[in-house]
Amino acid sequence: MIRKLDEALSSKRSRVLVVEDEPLIADEIGYELKRRGYEVSLADNFDDGRREALLDSAAVMVLDRMLHGVDGLAIVETMRERGIATPVLILSGLTSIDERIRGLRAGGDDYLVKPFAMGELIARIDVLARRGSDARTTRLRAGPLEIDLVDHTVRRSGRMIDLLPREFKILEYFMRRPNQAITREALLRDVWNLDAWRHTNVVDVHLSNLRRKIDVAGEPPLIVNVRGTGFVLQADLEPTASGRPRARYSVQR
Repeated sequence: MIRKLDEALSSKRSRVLVVEDEPLIADEIGYELKRRGYEVSLADNFDDGRREALLDSAAVMVLDRMLHGVDGLAIVETMRERGIATPVLILSGLTSIDERIRGLRAGGDDYLVKPFAMGELIARIDVLARRGSDARTTRLRAGPLEIDLVDHTVRRSGRMIDLLPREFKILEYFMRRPNQAITREALLRDVWNLDAWRHTNVVDVHLSNLRRKIDVAGEPPLIVNVRGTGFVLQADLEPTASGRPRARYSVQR
């Protein structure tokens, strides 16, 4: 009995429920998840998706916002009403900030607009799977930075920072991967949905603008360029004798 229970829990931790009514998208998501070692359950309509979701047998649910004209948020709301805390990644063609806010306030954990890069989708699922169902949050924190994914606001040490939508998306990408090296190719692929081989300075231009907004005079920069590696968001600045934080990396502009 104990072994069967352990096996069931292990299976749940690796299972992703995909509720998507577009067969090509569902198949592609399922293929990529299986290739990365996940078990996948597929549902292509509201009723089947709701039934599967209420079984509470998945580590993460990927939910298409509109299912044959029916709003999938009703599934999330029912889950939360019944105390099911499975992390939910909402997919939607509805691009407005108001719709994103509505999705998160209904109980979604993340919101990805169609069309999306498959690499970003998988990365977001990985984050939700690692986080687990007992740590739902609509905020990300890294060092002195805090992002509110519902209100689309950014603060550093309590100070509000105004970012453009693309800058917000870049910062969110970094904050989901603190202290990890991020290449220009990854940013082009996952933030801009561009082929990594394209020669463009769009990453450097946007990062330069973002740095100017989030950095504070007299303190080390938060996003730095590590030569030969990529960019890193320094979430753990080391204190010095003077009390000022010290960067782990030196910046290369």
